[in-house]
Amino acid sequence: MSLYGNHNRVDHCYLKGKKNLGTTLVVWLDANPNYHQIDSNHFGPRPELGVNGGETIRVGTSDWSLYNSYTTVEYNLFEECNGEIEAISNKSCGNIYRYNTFLSCQATLTLRHGSRCSVYGNFFFGNHKPNSGGIRIIGEDHLVYNNYIAGTSGGSFKSALTIMNGIPNSPLSGYYQVKRAVVAFNTLVDNVNNFNIGAYGDTSVSLPPLDCTIANNIISGTTSPLVLFNTQPVNMQWYGNIFHGVSPGFATMPVNNYLVNPNFASADSNGVIHLQSNSPAINKSIGTFSYVLTDIDGQNRDTIKDSGCDEYSTAAPKIKPLKPGDVGTGTSVLSAIQLNGRVEKEFALYQNFPNPFNPSTTIKYSIPREGRVTVTIYNSMGKKIREVQNKIQRAGEHAIIFSSTGLPTGVYFFVVGFGGFYRAGKMVLLK
Repeated sequence: MSLYGNHNRVDHCYLKGKKNLGTTLVVWLDANPNYHQIDSNHFGPRPELGVNGGETIRVGTSDWSLYNSYTTVEYNLFEECNGEIEAISNKSCGNIYRYNTFLSCQATLTLRHGSRCSVYGNFFFGNHKPNSGGIRIIGEDHLVYNNYIAGTSGGSFKSALTIMNGIPNSPLSGYYQVKRAVVAFNTLVDNVNNFNIGAYGDTSVSLPPLDCTIANNIISGTTSPLVLFNTQPVNMQWYGNIFHGVSPGFATMPVNNYLVNPNFASADSNGVIHLQSNSPAINKSIGTFSYVLTDIDGQNRDTIKDSGCDEYSTAAPKIKPLKPGDVGTGTSVLSAIQLNGRVEKEFALYQNFPNPFNPSTTIKYSIPREGRVTVTIYNSMGKKIREVQNKIQRAGEHAIIFSSTGLPTGVYFFVVGFGGFYRAGKMVLLK
């Protein structure tokens, strides 16, 4: 399946069994962002191909990888997608991967090329299949948060969370150095290999991760070390993390990290482990992280957030791992609105345009009924810059123009609130 043009949607499909060379679904780029949406699909088993070129989804190509795509991949089930190391291969900029479930995939969600992508709210259940993995990071300014990664058995590039080394003066088809990645509020449990820092394939891949932040994660396992350093990163900040089970792997433990039992409850009916009421992870996070508004269950975060992907609550989860009956051809299109009891499709926030921008950009959103809508701007450190809207609006689509007057070049977040729900987007101001 090849996707061209812009603003297209691929939803409620069931795709399985591809055995020959080639990606199952490809997004092709040109000079303009395409704003595609890929949601509510069931990507069924794909056997191992044995060579490169067996991805399930690829967004872009290496030669277009520095261009913005702004594709959103959400609410999809990936089941035994084993074609190659990359179940999803990101090869463009500005994409969002959220609320997907990966089940027994001997592959990873790989940010292979491109920059400024967000990966959040995803469930990974490796079920200890050989070479099962989680998330692999390459490139600049990625955000990886609120993900649940459990039971993976892969190592090296297929660890639960891998941050690669880069190639000096890398060609587009090579490995760009990882810069300014933020890996926060993730929970890693029962993985054979958890964090793999500075992974590389040969001596030419020599640039270590630079200026990255690893914060407020929970890493619990029985295989030592919990963090494997293949190379020493440069200015990597570690804080608010909870390590449990075996040695973390640091020569000297960074301050404001903790060796403590997170006190998980038993797995629920969906196989997810949550915090108990006496967990030391509650209110243990450090920093604001204004874009982390909810947890893996879709529940609002407190003012002081809990470490890991779960904010302790006795309420039923609003988001759950996906099952075949939730997605694919067996569901109606309306189920995208009703999925897990949320109003995700009815209350929608779109990527601002243009992005990057100067001096102004348009923020567009839609609401399902009349109500109060707030629009707030934060800087990259989570500091509130200004509230640009707070008023009652009718149901439907709305757009506001945000002016950057008085602001310096940088990354900013826009947060739209409606009816107790919040949506966040990232924009780049270039002057």
